Order: sequence, then C-alpha cells, then structure tokens
Amino acid sequence: MSATSEGAVSYKGWSGIRRAFTTPSAFTLLVLGFGSGLPFLLLASMTLSTRLRDVGLDLGSIGLISLASFFYLLKFLWAPLIDRYAFPLTAFLGRRRSWLLVSQLLVGASLAALAMTRPDLGVGALVAWVLLGSFAGATQDSVVDAYRIEVAPASAQAALAATYTLGYRFGLIVGGAGALYIAEFQGWRPSYLWMAALMLIPVAATLLCKEPEARAATVERRIDFLGAFWQPFASYFRNNGVVLGLALLVFVGLFKFPDQVIGVMAGPFYLDSGFSKADIATVSKLFGIWMGIGGAFLGGIAVAAFGVRRMLLVAALGVALSNLAYLLMAHNPGELWAFYAAISADNLFLGFAGVVLIAFMSALTDRNFTATQFALLVSLANLPGKFAGGVSGYFVEATSYATFFTLSAFTVVPTLLLLAWLWRRLRVDDAGGGDAA
Repeated sequence: MSATSEGAVSYKGWSGIRRAFTTPSAFTLLVLGFGSGLPFLLLASMTLSTRLRDVGLDLGSIGLISLASFFYLLKFLWAPLIDRYAFPLTAFLGRRRSWLLVSQLLVGASLAALAMTRPDLGVGALVAWVLLGSFAGATQDSVVDAYRIEVAPASAQAALAATYTLGYRFGLIVGGAGALYIAEFQGWRPSYLWMAALMLIPVAATLLCKEPEARAATVERRIDFLGAFWQPFASYFRNNGVVLGLALLVFVGLFKFPDQVIGVMAGPFYLDSGFSKADIATVSKLFGIWMGIGGAFLGGIAVAAFGVRRMLLVAALGVALSNLAYLLMAHNPGELWAFYAAISADNLFLGFAGVVLIAFMSALTDRNFTATQFALLVSLANLPGKFAGGVSGYFVEATSYATFFTLSAFTVVPTLLLLAWLWRRLRVDDAGGGDAA
C-alpha cells in the first residue's frame, strides 16, 4: 500500500487504531525500528558500559567513554543534508532509502570492528569505532523517523510510533539480553560479531520497502547549501514563534531527563549489586524489554484515545517516579524480587513515555523538513541527560547509588512547571497528530 493510499484511510476511533496497527507501513517500521534499537545499547548505553566494567574499568572512566556516542545527540547538525539530498552512491534507491542502506551497513561494520577491540589493553580503538558507529546509528535513526512521518498521515502516527517502538524494543532485547547471554557463555567477541550479522535484517527491509511518495513542498526551498541548513530551523520558529518555540525545545529536552541521567550507570549498578551478566540479561534486557513493549502499546492506545497533552503529564510523572523503584535494589542488593520490581516500573513507564514523546514531536514537525526538525527534537530529548550521565559515575562514587536515584527523580520538577505553562498553548490533535502548538 502506498503512502498516498494509506493517507486516504481514516485512522480515527477504535477501528482506526486497529487499522493503523495492521498497515504495511506498520510492519516496515517494526523492522526498521529493530535496526535502530539493535546497536544502541552496544554503542551508547548499558551493554557497552557492562563490557567495560567487566574488564575492570572504573565508573568515572566508563561515564566519560559513554560520551563517545555523542553523535546520537547531534544528528540534527547533518540532518539537513538527509532532507535535501540522496546519498550519491545509492541514490537509485530514493532519498530516504539511500541514506538508510549506507548507515545500516556502517553500523554493522562498526559492531564487527568493536568485536575485535581489547578495551583491557587500551580504549583508543574502541572509542574510535564507537564514534563511527554512533554517527551511522544516529543517521539511521534520523532517516527512519523521517520515513515514518512521511509514509502515513498524522492520524496514524501514534500507531506507527508504537510499532516502531516495538521493533526498537526487540532490537534492545537482542542488543542487550542477547549480547549479554552470548558474552556470558562465549565471550564479548562472538557477541558483537553476532550483533553485526543481525544488521542484515534491516538492510533487507530497506531494499524491499517502498520509498515514501514525494509530497509537494509548501515552502520554496532555497537551492544553495546554506539554505539546506538554515531553512528547517527558520521554518520551525516561524511556525511556533520564538518564545513558544524555545519553550517547546526546552520541554522536549527535559522530558526524559530523569531516565537519561541514570542510563549509563545502570549496567555497573546491576553488577555492583551482585548480579551476573546472565541475571542482567534475563531481568533487565529480556523481561524488562517486554515490560517496555507493553508500555509502548499502552502509550500508543492512550494517545489515540485521550490525546497527547494529558498523556504528557502522565508520562513525565511516571518516568520520574519509576527511578525511585531502584531504591528497592539499592537497599536489597542481590535480591531478584527487587530487581524485577525496579525493572518493571522503569521499563513500563519508559515505553509509555517514549511513544507519547514520539507522537508529540511528530506533531511539532514540519513535513517540508522532516528529518532535520525531528532529529533536532530527538537530539534535545537525549542531550541534557546524556551529558549529565557522562559525569554520573563521579557523583555515585562521591555519594551512593541510593542518593543518585533519589535526586534523579526530583529532576522532573522543571518539566512539570514548564508543562503547566505550555498547557493552554498546546493544540494537539486527539488522534495524535496535527499541529502541537
């Protein structure tokens, strides 16, 4: 089914929700989401930090090395090129798929190269390959986000966000639990090699899926190179105004901060609590991911049924309060029941919040500059917490894990205050699409 024919279908009401979840676009986003989720933990989060802790690195160094994946936070800087041009060597695939194919192949190559590194002998090569892999992974994410927004109408975005998140969570299961299981029984080298091979699945999806149909631009595009970078940002502030536009950007940046700030320390915390890599894989990246999938589908249904605005409040509170569940683990080290309880709360609300935020950011995005504007919003959603997470190891060493988790929950206060200011200024379609401001 083409983007045009899907756009002619209504996705409102409960029958519309079911219809949106069963479109060909939903299946495509499921597989592309898997490709986006697979490398993330291996390059930028828990699997990588667990590997580094496993070979004896201190928490401060692990936090700093995690900053090597900063390309995931800066993808809006080169997203204008993705919006304007096809990648030269693969341009025959179309503008979106040309970038997708190249980025997916680079991610696979980076994971294979990381398999051959020895961080116990030096982290230079590892950091270099994480830099390349995160650049390719961030590019892949930008293109998939643009593809999702362009392939279906706004009313279907909540459902597509949910199926994308489902695929992303499957990728996290494999890149988290799968990689840790293999590392436990075969070692880190086979683990990363298997992950590299699995990137062939989204490569196949890219080769088989259809390019979104080009839409007529509603603005006159400047043809010069500078215009490709300037216009998307000028359009955003023209549509929202300077004050409201800046407020929306700050709100997106703060929304997931409580979760982002603890992400780097999760793997070391699990190891320091007395759990093996197999325990971590089973509870955190197998059971936990399924809780996240449940939360994602709950978020997709809730946005479609109740609208984005009210769900923003529920999600923000849930993400912050779920951090307090980790106090159960801090006060009951080595107890599996506490591990399961903390992971249940964290992943359920994180999955819910992820879909709500995607639907909200999709509504903010001008389809004339899809990749650039959405990449800017996604980068901002991760940037503050990522940099805070980079120094979180030093904070934990100076205080304690319990203090760290408690204070992280209170970082939701600025988000709630800003949401209160934005409340009457947001105009979000009840089906999860339309103009947000």
